[in-house]
Amino acid sequence: MNQLAPKLLRFSKSGLTLSASAEDVRGYIVIDEKGASVGHVEDLLIDDSEKRVRFLLVGDGGFLGIGEHRILIPVDAVGRIHKNHVHISKGREHIAKAPLYDPKLDHDQQAPIFPKVLGYYGFLPFWAAGYSYPGFPYYV
Repeated sequence: MNQLAPKLLRFSKSGLTLSASAEDVRGYIVIDEKGASVGHVEDLLIDDSEKRVRFLLVGDGGFLGIGEHRILIPVDAVGRIHKNHVHISKGREHIAKAPLYDPKLDHDQQAPIFPKVLGYYGFLPFWAAGYSYPGFPYYV
């Protein structure tokens, strides 16, 4: 299989729809393993070939858009979803040091961050042999 990350699309710009509106976690608050808020889900990144969600795009901090930063959290880190909250299996301190996502960059410029993010969180690349898709999120 190709060792390069497949093209990822922002769900909000893909023109795709979810099979059930309850599967849309955009706007949900992301909660770490200790119960602390780490931001909110701004968007979902899906791969262009399989149309599966691969990352949550999470925004945190800032005031009126100033000082806000965005990170990617692999769907593999999602433990559960409950009442407008996405619970993840990592702590706030760990998440705060994750590689930053720059939405101004196009896919080719952004692509090198995907393997780094997965490695940082300790997950296999979803394009690698042996990868097993987690139970959430669902197909888009």
